[in-house]
Amino acid sequence: MRRRSLFLLVRQICDLRSGCSHQNLCRHISSHNSSTFTQTAQKLEHDAHDPLYVDIPKPRTRKSERKPYPTPMNLLILRAKEERKARKAQPCRMVEHPPDNGLLLPDLVHVAQAVYLAWKSLLFGMSRLVEVIPVQRCRSCFEVHIGHEGHEIRTCSGANSGFRSATHNWRKGGVQDVVFFPKCYHLYDRVGKPRVGHDERHGVPRIPAILELCIQAGVDLEKYPSKRRTKPVYSIEGRIVDFELVKEKNEVETGHFDFTNSDNFGKSDCGIDLEETSTRSFSWNITDQPNEEEAELRKLSIKTLDWWLEMVSGAKKIMEKYRVQTCGYCPEVQVGPRGHKVRMCRGSKHQSRNGLHAWQEATIDDLVGANHVWHVRDLEGPPLDNKLKRFYGQVPAVVELCVQAGAPIPDQYRSMMRLDVVPPDRDEVDLVA
Repeated sequence: MRRRSLFLLVRQICDLRSGCSHQNLCRHISSHNSSTFTQTAQKLEHDAHDPLYVDIPKPRTRKSERKPYPTPMNLLILRAKEERKARKAQPCRMVEHPPDNGLLLPDLVHVAQAVYLAWKSLLFGMSRLVEVIPVQRCRSCFEVHIGHEGHEIRTCSGANSGFRSATHNWRKGGVQDVVFFPKCYHLYDRVGKPRVGHDERHGVPRIPAILELCIQAGVDLEKYPSKRRTKPVYSIEGRIVDFELVKEKNEVETGHFDFTNSDNFGKSDCGIDLEETSTRSFSWNITDQPNEEEAELRKLSIKTLDWWLEMVSGAKKIMEKYRVQTCGYCPEVQVGPRGHKVRMCRGSKHQSRNGLHAWQEATIDDLVGANHVWHVRDLEGPPLDNKLKRFYGQVPAVVELCVQAGAPIPDQYRSMMRLDVVPPDRDEVDLVA
């Protein structure tokens, strides 16, 4: 019995020692794995911010799914709670920060004017480039292709596409197929009356959302007037109250109205006549001589690409301060603090909302619909093959149009084009892993 008890005691001691060594080994392995995982995560995070690793945005797998929220829902709930607490603590207060108080941001007025001029110039440049570089559009879906012949990639999802094995039925396209600018309702007073009712839908004009964003940020156009305030508005229990309207009504009733403080629609804040500038004459003309024609075409493509980049970057800056709303289930967009009340949604679950839109925060892709097309390395070569589609890159149609016209490829679009991938020939597809 003593020998057996001694043997059991020695065995327990050995098990404890082996357990300690095993725990130390596990700790070492876990620390090594954690450090390796941290380094990998930091590398992936660095690659995500690196423009060389930017890929095309992936479309939604199902149309019934809602668009992802740019701001996490937990943060939106936290902001709403803080606003509710501030409203209860101070029911009547003056809204301090523009543009929520009705005033303009002086730093963004110049940006809005630059975006407006870039947008007008971009439309002119694309209309000239489309005359030289052919654009193809599918008759059954929204697929666009830049080239003399349409590609053979079977991605058609339109009517009767199953009978054609998802092949596209191409026709000649235009400027409206290269880039899509969704329209929204124009707001005369974005703070006093931010929402358009269903019964008012026929009396309010609809203009491109990029133009409405520029107007609300400080661009003055005679055709689309907008109210410019000189004093901030007040918030009484969450409702916006404008005392300038009461003053204007009293002045109109008494017959004494000061026109010096009225809206100046013809001129901008910087003294630039945007109506005359938008219709300015451009110096790029296509000549009959081949060498001069190629030089002028390349110069126009470079300027058009610069206008595109300037418009997108400027719109992103404005959207950081001026809110833009989009529907979570359809492409409808509304520039303003809130979405409209027009019952025109045809997206998923619209019956439960009585046709109203499910508004959420919009992104630049909702404001400017850049159709992504397959990149063609040689316009004179054979059409793109369906078996080799994993070797082809995609890029916005505006960038592809300018690149095919002679403009250099921007750095932020190189990874999307997959220029570092060499596609095999058609008879070499089976040999590629």
